[in-house]
Amino acid sequence: MAKINLLPWRQESRKEQQRQFLTILGLSVVLVIVGILAVHLQYSRMIGVQESRNAYLNRQIDKVKAQIKEIDELASKKERLLARMDIIQQLQRNRPEIVRLFDELVRILPEGVHLSSLQQKQRNLQMIGIAQSNARVSALMRNIDQSDWLAEPKLEIIEVGKKEGAREFSLRAMQKSQDTNLVDSNTTGAKKKK
Repeated sequence: MAKINLLPWRQESRKEQQRQFLTILGLSVVLVIVGILAVHLQYSRMIGVQESRNAYLNRQIDKVKAQIKEIDELASKKERLLARMDIIQQLQRNRPEIVRLFDELVRILPEGVHLSSLQQKQRNLQMIGIAQSNARVSALMRNIDQSDWLAEPKLEIIEVGKKEGAREFSLRAMQKSQDTNLVDSNTTGAKKKK
């Protein structure tokens, strides 16, 4: 039998196994690095997409905030305009009231009574004038009580004036609101028709 030396073969087999191991190890490291890079790139791409979405949402939020601010400004303008319209409508409703008030004053003033001053603050009237006697002032107060436009006469002062027999007086009365007068005149008109 021949003697075969297997030593070089074993060494070469070991070297080949080491080369294969190192090659597999190197390929594994390369694959791991490629995998890590791929994952990193994927996450970077996803982060970029999300950041662009966030930027888009922030731009839209800014637009909506600007629109909300504009809507708030329009709402405040609307409230101011409505307040002005209410004032104008109230003035339009009250415009004929002063004419009716003066017409009513002419009707309720008895003979021998003259007004020298008439002041109105909201619905309160103050009349200052001269009467021939106390009875004429009493007649004026009764006429105010019976008036459709005036109520609650209150005599503040009556005193003898500079002229003989003349009485200077100060009287307060309340002006009835127009809405109640319209209701009263409508009901009296309906009663008259029946």
